[in-house]
Amino acid sequence: MPLTDLTCKKATCPENKARERLTDSGGLYLEVTPNGSKYWRWKYRFGEKEKRLALGVYPEVSLAQARLDRDKARLALKDGDDPVQLRKDAKMAKRVAIGTTFQAVATSWWEHWSVTRSPRHANYVMRRLELDVFPDLGRKPIADILAPQILAMAKKIEARNAVDIAKRCYHTCGQIFRYAIAHGLAERNPCADVRPSDALRPHKTVNFARLDLADVPELLRKIDAYQGSSYTRLAMKLMALTFVRTTELIAVTWDEVDLEEAVWRIPAERMKMRWPHIVPLSRQAVDVFRTLLELRQLSPYVFPGERDHERPMNNNTILAALNRMGYAGRMTGHGFRGIASTTLSEWGFEEKYIEPQLAHLPRNAVAAAYNHAKHLEERREMMQWYADHLDAIRQGGKVLPVKKRAA
Repeated sequence: MPLTDLTCKKATCPENKARERLTDSGGLYLEVTPNGSKYWRWKYRFGEKEKRLALGVYPEVSLAQARLDRDKARLALKDGDDPVQLRKDAKMAKRVAIGTTFQAVATSWWEHWSVTRSPRHANYVMRRLELDVFPDLGRKPIADILAPQILAMAKKIEARNAVDIAKRCYHTCGQIFRYAIAHGLAERNPCADVRPSDALRPHKTVNFARLDLADVPELLRKIDAYQGSSYTRLAMKLMALTFVRTTELIAVTWDEVDLEEAVWRIPAERMKMRWPHIVPLSRQAVDVFRTLLELRQLSPYVFPGERDHERPMNNNTILAALNRMGYAGRMTGHGFRGIASTTLSEWGFEEKYIEPQLAHLPRNAVAAAYNHAKHLEERREMMQWYADHLDAIRQGGKVLPVKKRAA
């Protein structure tokens, strides 16, 4: 008997069956699953093979509509065409027409995503896509890409011992597929099927090299005697006094620094955690900035590039200077942060002062917005003590004890 709307509405699947099929006419039937989902299917033969065409989900597709779609498919079959293949061809033509290759979608995603990222980071991600991802996946329709193809791309990167880059590219592909799903350009994210750790070899974490505290006095004296560029020598001095990240130091502009107030305000777009950061300046740090002010040219940067003053100092300048001073493999620009953190902790400064000064802010947005300016006076006193401490150990003198603030 042909189906009725009431029959379709009340249809259920017995508990002992994987599915229940309710037949209509002309090969059309309603397939009911144990969880209550109902799918229209049309069974037909093309050549010597029995095939099925999906016609939608009930009740979004009504019984009357399913019969109309069945009749259209029967006409195509009568003309010698395979209805399933016709649907595949139509989908492919649509994807090609609207430019849904992986590269086209990835470029669209990047334009949307990069707005809230720093230009340096955004350009790095696009560069990785161009070098490592697009050659393998760029021309493929994004909806046809499978997990093994993405994994093969990542394994090729891993083969040159770039495990971290392989994992980052895999993660970026996952973001691109989520963007494609949101815009109706793909139905699923194949990157979610396999985690990079399931197939790529583990990456051993290597901490940034830094000196033991006992070797710091000699380092400070070598910085004072550094014979290279004055900008490089003063950059290392400021790195020791402020212990900011290298990228935050080299791109500092003069409008971020207030020498009268003795404070350096780094805007959110230049910070790793995307929250503004306040660096109270010790007297020694102010002196370094004043020396740099005397060297200032027309560049907006405190540390202009050697050849192009409209760009900041190269990111590897400080590391190269440390290597020339005999600290290759033993000390990096990031190492100044570890030295400061360890020293301040050992001398009894509280974590609630040290962590905000290192810009190790909570992931919680409200807490981060609150903490970036929290305990500013206590942090100012801590920064001055640390600058005095560096002076004392450089000169081989006695270190002053920490003054405890009155309750």
